[in-house]
Amino acid sequence: MGKTVAILGATGVVGQQMMQCLEERNFDVSELVPLASARSAGKRLQFAGGEVEVREAVPEAFEGVDIVLGAADDATARRLLPEAVSRGAVCVDNSHAFRMDDDVPLVIPEINAEDVKWHNGIISNPNCATIIGLVPMWPLHQVAGLKRLVVSTYQAASGAGMPGLRELEREMACVANGQEIGSTDPFAYQLASNLIPQIGGFNDEGYTSEEVKMLNEGRKICHLPELRVSCTCVRVPVMRSHSESITAEFDRAITPEEAREALASAPGVRLVDDPANLRYPMPLETSDQDLVFVGRVRRDTSAAEGVNALTLWCCGDQIRKGAATNAVQIAELL
Repeated sequence: MGKTVAILGATGVVGQQMMQCLEERNFDVSELVPLASARSAGKRLQFAGGEVEVREAVPEAFEGVDIVLGAADDATARRLLPEAVSRGAVCVDNSHAFRMDDDVPLVIPEINAEDVKWHNGIISNPNCATIIGLVPMWPLHQVAGLKRLVVSTYQAASGAGMPGLRELEREMACVANGQEIGSTDPFAYQLASNLIPQIGGFNDEGYTSEEVKMLNEGRKICHLPELRVSCTCVRVPVMRSHSESITAEFDRAITPEEAREALASAPGVRLVDDPANLRYPMPLETSDQDLVFVGRVRRDTSAAEGVNALTLWCCGDQIRKGAATNAVQIAELL
C-alpha cells in the first residue's frame, strides 16, 4: 500500500528536490502533504503529474501521515517532528537538530543502513559535506581500516539553500555589469569572485560548526569512535555540488590501484580518474545527479615511513545526495 508522505519545508530548495526524488525513484506515495510556513500555505506545487496544495506546518497537519521528510531549520524540526512522531509518523530529518542524539540513528544507506532498525520515530540525515566525503571513504575503510582524515571542502552556494543560490546569482550579475554589490546576506562577505573560509560559527579551538560535523558525524555513522578528523570548510562561488580534497590514513597498506578497484565497484560512487586525459570530478559534471564522483587518487607523499595514506578528490550534488536523495533512500529502507 502507498504511504502518506509529508515534506516539512516543502517550498525550500531541499524540499522541492525531495518531491522530485520521490517521483524519480517511483516511491509509492498515496498522498503527498507539503508543509511550510503560514505565508506559503495555499501555494500549489507540481507533483506526479498534478498539483498539491501547501498546508501550514502545525502539529495537526501530521494526522494520518506515515513518513515525514524534514527539510526545515533546526528550531522548526525540534518543535514539530516530535509532534509527528506522537501521531504515528516516522521522520527522516535533514536538519542538525537530532543528529547527535544517542537514540537517533544517523544514516547514509551505503554505509550503515542497518541502523535504521533501531529508530524511535526519528532518523537523521547527515550533513551534506559528511555524506559526500564518507560515501567514497567507506569502501576504502573496508579494505584498509580508516584511522584519520584531513579534509578541505569547497562548498557551493546551494549549501545555504535558496537564499544562497539567489544571492550568488545576484552578485555574479552585479560583477558582470560593474554594479555595487551591497548587502551579501546570507553570506558574511561577497561570494562572487571570492572564497569564504567560514561556514558556521567558530568554537574555542578555531573550528567552525560545519567542520566539527565531519568529525562527530563520521564517528557515529561509521561506528568508529576513535576516528580522527581535521577539516577546513570553504564556501566557493559555485551554484551547486560540493567538492572535497581528502587525505586519509589507514591501519593497513592500500595502494592507489587497490583504492581505485574498491571505488569502481562501490555503491553510490563513480570513479573518474584518468589524469592523462584530463578526466577528474568537477562540480559542473556532478550537479543534478546522485553519485559521488571520485578521482585524483594518489599516494600521500608527505606521509612518514610506515604510515599508510592516500589523497583523493571527490564531488557530489549537495541538494541531491547531500540532502534530498539520501533522505528518500532512508525512507525506502523504512
